[in-house]
Amino acid sequence: MNTAKLALEDGSVFTGQAFGAQGEIDGEVVFNTSMTGYQEILTDPSYHGQIVTMTYPQIGNYGITPEDDESSRAWVRGFVVRELSGRVSNFRSKGSLSDYLASQNVIGIEGIDTRALVRLTRSQGAMRGILSTTDLDDASLVAKAKASPGLVGRDLASEVMPSGASVWEPGFETKFAPEFDGGKKPSRPHVVALDFGMKWNIPRYLVETGCKVTVLPGSASAEEILEHKPNGIFLSNGPGDPSALAGPVSTLKSLITTAAESRGVPIFGICLGHQLLGQAFGAKTFKLKFGHRGANHPVRDDRTGKVEITTQNHGFAVDPATLPSDVKPTHVNLNDMTLEGLAHSRLPVFSVQYHPEASAGPHDSQYLFQEFRRLMD
Repeated sequence: MNTAKLALEDGSVFTGQAFGAQGEIDGEVVFNTSMTGYQEILTDPSYHGQIVTMTYPQIGNYGITPEDDESSRAWVRGFVVRELSGRVSNFRSKGSLSDYLASQNVIGIEGIDTRALVRLTRSQGAMRGILSTTDLDDASLVAKAKASPGLVGRDLASEVMPSGASVWEPGFETKFAPEFDGGKKPSRPHVVALDFGMKWNIPRYLVETGCKVTVLPGSASAEEILEHKPNGIFLSNGPGDPSALAGPVSTLKSLITTAAESRGVPIFGICLGHQLLGQAFGAKTFKLKFGHRGANHPVRDDRTGKVEITTQNHGFAVDPATLPSDVKPTHVNLNDMTLEGLAHSRLPVFSVQYHPEASAGPHDSQYLFQEFRRLMD
């Protein structure tokens, strides 16, 4: 195996062995605390621009299964593990993690002290980094890391969103759940999902709750969205700095008035969609020190007092102190008390910062899709 090096902007350099692709990339170095779900992480467009470190010590032991993809390709910039499993043991697997990363042109590094790396990023915050198999000079790599762009102020959603409209066609993995029709004649409300880097499990869940789903790029105008005569509007996850997306925020301001207020059309946002919705209401977003990424984050629903374990992937958050009086916080992260959900006090508009469609991950939050369906009914 070839040598690879990961250098951070603070001057730290980690030396290990390369797997997957060869070359050199830059990105924001972050960590994820999930024990499983590495394939879903790799193919989640929200990780575009990031070098992801897994805290679980051995990764790759169940290989790669195409049916578990969350998009059509891998989006992470680089992948960091303590130990790459030398054996794949999974009857569903179609190949190894290393071969998959090579096919996706993603550089991996193993054999470094991931515990030390995570402790560093927890204390110093997420940092810009360079992962390379070609340049192995420490000083050169650190200089490149310092010169790399980072994520603040960058619109990365435009690089991952689709170019046109499509109707979501469920695959064999989708089972049609009982419709929430209140005992009335079954119907299929039409949801327009704005794709800022949407995970495929989101339209799967929308279909499972009895919806017809049309996917539009997140750059679609309010007029283009309303032409589809939606019964509900969904705002997806996505990468980058939410404050850089002035166009979609302006569109959401219009939709809140023309769809939610005038026509009673519900709007539901997740992750980046939550941050954009907060901005549309006039709130501000800020960058978290090291973000929330993992499948074990406790969140309290302040409407019920119940605590749910959630999957999360975000580096920015909405500042609750900047919310207007008619928009109420609904959920809070119990690790750091940051805002995890909001809802308008009068309009059918709500959002959460975490991922209720999580796979792999806990399923405590699936009720939010049912709430969205009931609002459409």
